[in-house]
Amino acid sequence: MSPGACQISWEYGIGVLTDETALKVFVGYDSREDIAWQVCRHSIARHSGDAVRSIPLRQPMLRELGLYTRPFDKTASTEFSLTRFLTPYLAAQTAGWVVFCDCDFLFTTDVRTVLDGLDPSKALYCVQHDYTPAFAVKMDNQQQTTYPRKNWSSFMVFNCAHPDVQALTPDVVNSASPAHLHRLAWIAKDEDIGALALDWNFLVGEYEKPAMTPRVIHYTNGGPWFDEWREVDYGDLWLEENRQYQAAADRDALAA
Repeated sequence: MSPGACQISWEYGIGVLTDETALKVFVGYDSREDIAWQVCRHSIARHSGDAVRSIPLRQPMLRELGLYTRPFDKTASTEFSLTRFLTPYLAAQTAGWVVFCDCDFLFTTDVRTVLDGLDPSKALYCVQHDYTPAFAVKMDNQQQTTYPRKNWSSFMVFNCAHPDVQALTPDVVNSASPAHLHRLAWIAKDEDIGALALDWNFLVGEYEKPAMTPRVIHYTNGGPWFDEWREVDYGDLWLEENRQYQAAADRDALAA
């Protein structure tokens, strides 16, 4: 299926791909953490309104469309571990920027401001973390792993005009090793990976809590939707966002 075919009257989840004016933010979706996706989406919409389309990467739908054909991996920590790299293909655009983030994110600002001042010669921007995980086990009793460029791919801003991004086709995503994909080895030159400020992907529990609230909070080890992670830094902000999401959902149900 070509990008054009994806673009023709295809509503993928919440996002309408034929809308060329809105910034597309693809969010990793895991059926075990639907509430994390819902709250992430709500936080994006609350700060950006209709100027942003949040689109869940649902693996079953991607398989149904023939875009994701890798064998099922029971060892993967999330259902979107590798589907995230389909983001620029799904965006179906040959210019401009498109964003991916994990579902365990909370936005406290307008995500569109991440585009301010980006260098159009770069293939991709991300927060270039350099850390050793503080926990051996993370959310949902998943074993923590350490590898080069860990968490770089949890928030990516793709330049759809860059040839390395355009070459990231479903064939590549379905055949390349996980290490090749997550370490961004498909970008030919390291200098084509731009660096974002740390607070565009602040790893809760891995960095000391700063004086100012980060623009993007990442509950990478586990968030308040898990009982054992309710006391994490910025857990109160997620719980408040969830309260607002639930209230909005209740209003919509009454109006239906």
